[in-house]
Amino acid sequence: MKFRESDRRVAARVSWVALGRGGLAALGLSIAFAWIGNAPARAAESYAIAMHGAPALPADFTHMPYANPDAPKGGRLTWGILGTFDSLNPLIVRGLAVQQIRGFVVESLLARGNDEPFTLYGLLAKTVETDDARSYVTFHLDPRARFSDGKPVTAEDVLFSWALLRDHGRPNHRQYYAKVAKADSPDPLTVRFDLRGADDRELPLILGLMPVLPKHAVDPATFEDTTMKRPIGSGPYRIGAVKPGASVMLVRNPDYWGRDLPVNRGLYNFDEIRLDFYREANGQFEAFKRGLYDFRVEAEPLRWHDGYDFPAARNGEVIRDTIKTGLPQPSEFLVFNTRRALFADVRVRKALTLLFDFEWINRNYFFGLYARSGSFFAGSELSAYGRPADSRERELLRRVGAHIAPGILDGSYHLPVSDGSGRDRTALRSALALLSEAGYELDGTVLRNRTTKAPFAFEILVTTRDQERIALAYQRDLKRAGIEARVRAVDPVQFDQRRLGYEFDMIQNRWDQSLSPGNEQSFYWGSQAADITGTRNYMGAKDPAIDTLIAALLEARERPAFVAAVRALDRTLMSGFYAIPLFNVAEQWIARWNRIERPESTALTGYLPETWWQRPEPQSK
Repeated sequence: MKFRESDRRVAARVSWVALGRGGLAALGLSIAFAWIGNAPARAAESYAIAMHGAPALPADFTHMPYANPDAPKGGRLTWGILGTFDSLNPLIVRGLAVQQIRGFVVESLLARGNDEPFTLYGLLAKTVETDDARSYVTFHLDPRARFSDGKPVTAEDVLFSWALLRDHGRPNHRQYYAKVAKADSPDPLTVRFDLRGADDRELPLILGLMPVLPKHAVDPATFEDTTMKRPIGSGPYRIGAVKPGASVMLVRNPDYWGRDLPVNRGLYNFDEIRLDFYREANGQFEAFKRGLYDFRVEAEPLRWHDGYDFPAARNGEVIRDTIKTGLPQPSEFLVFNTRRALFADVRVRKALTLLFDFEWINRNYFFGLYARSGSFFAGSELSAYGRPADSRERELLRRVGAHIAPGILDGSYHLPVSDGSGRDRTALRSALALLSEAGYELDGTVLRNRTTKAPFAFEILVTTRDQERIALAYQRDLKRAGIEARVRAVDPVQFDQRRLGYEFDMIQNRWDQSLSPGNEQSFYWGSQAADITGTRNYMGAKDPAIDTLIAALLEARERPAFVAAVRALDRTLMSGFYAIPLFNVAEQWIARWNRIERPESTALTGYLPETWWQRPEPQSK
């Protein structure tokens, strides 16, 4: 079954509503402003807030368009996850946590509208207000909100959570929440954050997504320690049985306070969600074939192409869904750790990019199912790849002092296209010329540093069969240039630990992007993030131009300025050759047993297990 969105439908759902449609006050949507003379008055409370423009749904919406409000409740969803865990706290750096706790157990002030680039609707906070400058944001809590132990969610809990995560949370939380100048509580159900000086228009939404923890049940002194203690949240599920490293049971809270909220109707339909962890990918797939878990997101084209020829898939018990999302296409990269002296020279990184033979790999391993783009926002209007910079972009790049390769600036640059033989001589000659400029020369069949005579050698760290196959093919290409690339396969636990600690030369990674990139970009490639363990700046990028461009996209008020800032950021990242683009994933591949059903309509963001339900048993006569 295929679920594809037409260009018209995706464009409609991306609803960047212009402020000129009669004015926000007339529409009664999002943040409305009353003006007295030249001074803004207190902003009106709103049921939602959008990063740009206004929310797509009206104030009286009854459910999300991608949810089935009549979905039956009951049953169990079993989720097969590759990896393991040693902690039930997903909000800290230490340990390997169960990420599904965030959202299913621990809620935030506002909830995402998954049919829009970045719009949030009321959840723990019934309403939100801010001003035109977004110099503050105030959240008014729903008086019905309760934690699973029955205690009310108060402003004191929100302030506690903000301070706790600012001081002890993950690096992204520390970075975001430290921008708040002051926080206070005018009354037990109201929290106001002073954002003056932050110059960050996304910050009110970032705070809206802040997880809220119960002050009475969390000890700040031990918060950063890995733990198997079951956290208390306000979400639809509580944590049941736990087998460390193996499984976690999430059990529906029958007294969940928010079950009838419009944002939740048709969601969280299972009585139980069982999370089963698998250490090895092949064993995980074999378990799915036996029906030991209910669905899997397929990441390997070879398996998707011919791995589902087993009885349950042939007779229709296993359904395969191909879902086209409206987001930038997820892209895989081989990432250089530029903290290593070997990869500090951009000429070296560019040369190694030339040596990657995508055409051979795509034909022999992936049945030609993949495309390739140099962009970090592939397949979207945010991508700068193959697109000349307009005057707005050029001015922005000039002001930040970005060093952009001419071909990337004028849109003429494209990734090298080989002859597909695995022995492309043109690419090899170009790569060796760049390596010679960088101080390397061939000594027989070994590439050596011209000064130190050290051989050019590094390690590619992998954790899946697919990653290993790509690395081994690349190893062959590099050997022709006299480069020794050792491929080291490790289990998912060790891979995550080494990736988070930047203990690698090269890894394969993907950064998922939205249609509204924002603060997380600093977490991906900001200079400060390069020196903080646990960020996603795996390449170690440190470029003031990148930092300034991230600030520019956060300050943008209108769509054109925002798009220009993101494209300028994309050009700067491409010019840095921090990673070798491998391929773009244009679709989501989901396999599920037919005992699990899903809505006909899919969200802009793709599949959402929280919208699924168990097929009712047929009624006996």
